[in-house]
Amino acid sequence: MNTINNPEYYLSRKAEIMERDYDGRAEGWKQSLTQTYGQEFAEVIIKEARQWFEEFLPTIPYIGGDENALYTHQIIRSAEYLTFYEVMKARGKTAQEVGKIIYDALAEYIRHLPQIPGPELTPEFRNQQIAQAKKSQERRYPDDWVFMYVEGDGVEFDYGSDYIECGAQKLYHTHGTDEFLPFYCYLDFATHRTIGWGFSRIRTLSEGHERCEFRNKKGRETKKGWPPPFLKYE
Repeated sequence: MNTINNPEYYLSRKAEIMERDYDGRAEGWKQSLTQTYGQEFAEVIIKEARQWFEEFLPTIPYIGGDENALYTHQIIRSAEYLTFYEVMKARGKTAQEVGKIIYDALAEYIRHLPQIPGPELTPEFRNQQIAQAKKSQERRYPDDWVFMYVEGDGVEFDYGSDYIECGAQKLYHTHGTDEFLPFYCYLDFATHRTIGWGFSRIRTLSEGHERCEFRNKKGRETKKGWPPPFLKYE
């Protein structure tokens, strides 16, 4: 796999990425860190993590930029968590400890956001999902996500996606932090806030399966909370 680099894309948006997105998330980490490890430790970590991410920014794989806005946002966020984890790991903290810090901070942040209305399962929505999946399967950018649309049965789920390649997994593997990937993936349960829809996922790439199975069911509740299921069975 040959990573495509476009440092100019990220550097030209540095202020927006750092001040609008990164700093807001880092403030949540700081609060969670302070509660767990104390204020002095939290301030040192947040300062160092920001510096690491700022230096890491131009090296983030390019996967289409604004033309692939959703997944570009995801890979930037993946890099944020990667550098934060690296700083914490250097001080002897485990992937589970860091995962808990990020999950708690994100869950608290999401709690104050308005819920998102769920989709209407129209032919137009279905066609849009299929088109997005087919576009991902072109594999134009080697570090991007690749997925397939899955038709729902109306009983177990109404629609879904099977991800067969994950940009975060590729990024973390490149930097030798595969152990953190399951905790990154579990953040999806904290961020799901669609009105009237439940999100579930049984199999994941991060746990050694061939795909991540995203399933959405109208009228079902998303099961949130800590610890993640994969920790309960260790």
